[in-house]
Order: sequence, then C-alpha cells, then structure tokens
Amino acid sequence: MGMPAQNFTIFDTALGACGLAWGERGVMRVLLPDGGEGKIRSRLKRQFPNAAEAPPPQHIAKLIDDIVALMKGEARDLNDVALDLGNVPAFNRKVFDIARTIPAGQTLTYGEIATRLGDKLLARDVGTALGQNPFPIVVPCHRVLAASGKSGGFSAPGGVDTKMRMLSIERAQPGGPTLFDDLPLATRRHR
Repeated sequence: MGMPAQNFTIFDTALGACGLAWGERGVMRVLLPDGGEGKIRSRLKRQFPNAAEAPPPQHIAKLIDDIVALMKGEARDLNDVALDLGNVPAFNRKVFDIARTIPAGQTLTYGEIATRLGDKLLARDVGTALGQNPFPIVVPCHRVLAASGKSGGFSAPGGVDTKMRMLSIERAQPGGPTLFDDLPLATRRHR
C-alpha cells in the first residue's frame, strides 16, 4: 500500500503568499505568509516530502478563494472544509472544533474555550493546542484571545502582529467596548 496522494499549492492574498497542502482525507496544512513564495514552497516540501505542487481540485480552489476573500475582509464560513486530522491529538481536535464555531469579526478567550471543554483551568492547554494548529484561517486560532481582550500568543509567522492584522481585517475589536464603558471613570478604577 503506497502513501496517499499529497499535493500543495501556493496562492496570493492581501497579506502575502500562503501555502496549502491537501490529501485524500482533506486539508493537511495551511501556511500563512512568511517571506514569500520560495520560503512557503520550501516549508511545504520539508513538511511533505512526497507532495507534488499541483493545480488545486475544485474543492481546494473554493477554499483558496474563501481564504483570499477572508483576508480582504469578506465574511466566509469555512466550517464545511474537510481537514485531515490523522496526526492531531484528541484534545486539540476538541479545541479546534470549538474554535471553528467563532464567526469572522468575533472572538473567544482561551478561558471561554476551556470552560466549554468542561474545565476553565484548561486555558493554558487550549493556548498550547492552538499554538500547534496546522490549519490557521480554517481553524481560526487568530480569533482566540487571552483574558480581558489581550492578544495572547500567535505561533504563525509575524506572531501577534499578524494575529491583530487578521482581526482588524475581520473588523473584530479586541479590547474594544465593554460593559463597563458607560460607568463613570471613578467607578471604573475600582473594578
């Protein structure tokens, strides 16, 4: 039995060249912009030595169109995209499933995802799982923030700057208006 067919392609977005690898079970990897096409191609070839650069089939071409549109600020739903989760730990899958429910322009915190998993003390583990996300954009880890709207980490190229640019494109407002904004300033200092 041979290796399942693997392919990859590189495409341009408003933030720069991205890469996408796929196989028979779905998307295997999404790479965000990182130093241009050559660097993206090298990373994909290193991660998937048996993969061939190929024109994307229709379902992958649609995903690419949706990613390009998202990076221009157009709302798109990527929840129906098949992911190859074969090498993804069970806990990470649960975190990714919750993260995929966050619509463009909205955010959750690591703690909120941990609470949905049944234990608010798992917030750090949620952050670790999202840091290992091989499918950024499709699993929108950029939409997950630390407590009180702080950015938290972001393991993709460009780090937190990339995360904040993506949230800005989606018109999300991390650290934006809160319930306390209408309180008098003196009251706010004591919360």
